[in-house]
Amino acid sequence: MAKYTRIEVYNAMKQTGVVPVFYHADIEVCKAVLKACYNGGIRVFEFVNRGDFAHELFAELNKYALAELPGMVMGAGSIVEEGTTALYIQNGANFIVSPLLNEQMARVCNRRKVMWSPGCGTISEINKAQELGCEVVKVFPASEVGGPSFVKAVKAPMPWTDIMPTGGVTCEKENLEKWFSAGVTCVGMGSNLFPKDIMENKDWSALEIKVQQLIETINSVR
Repeated sequence: MAKYTRIEVYNAMKQTGVVPVFYHADIEVCKAVLKACYNGGIRVFEFVNRGDFAHELFAELNKYALAELPGMVMGAGSIVEEGTTALYIQNGANFIVSPLLNEQMARVCNRRKVMWSPGCGTISEINKAQELGCEVVKVFPASEVGGPSFVKAVKAPMPWTDIMPTGGVTCEKENLEKWFSAGVTCVGMGSNLFPKDIMENKDWSALEIKVQQLIETINSVR
């Protein structure tokens, strides 16, 4: 059962400004990465449904967060159908992220009052997602559907829309400034936040510093 309400998840996304998107098959690596993100100031985290037994990893990681990292909001992403949605909700996911728009997933989440963030690439899809109860729309793949200019174009006729672009977002100030100036609520970030050298060396202190710098940059541009 989700610990955090939809509004609490929304507030965590908005206040933090970034949602890490991460998967690793080693639970100890997952815990170390999650703790580094937490220590760096992040309070919302998307675990990617990738690989066999990913839901089991999520369950253990979520238990770790609940016990050791107060206030860390855990969710699951890259989910495309209702069966897997229900599975992650049963494992305590506070939000569900998808690369696509699936109405059946919305119904499963709404029944349990769990936040749902579908991937959209057109203004019609965004409108449909909002009709289905979506709080924060994931624009995906963000750089391919038009980048910051697409966000700005959507916000003009639909200023109430909360957008989380994922794909093409980097840690550089110039890149982040373009997204937040266009009106995004937060950004989703995967490999750009977890560079290969840090992951290979398991340099979690360096990751913590990188996260701190990212949060500072986001706060400076919005």
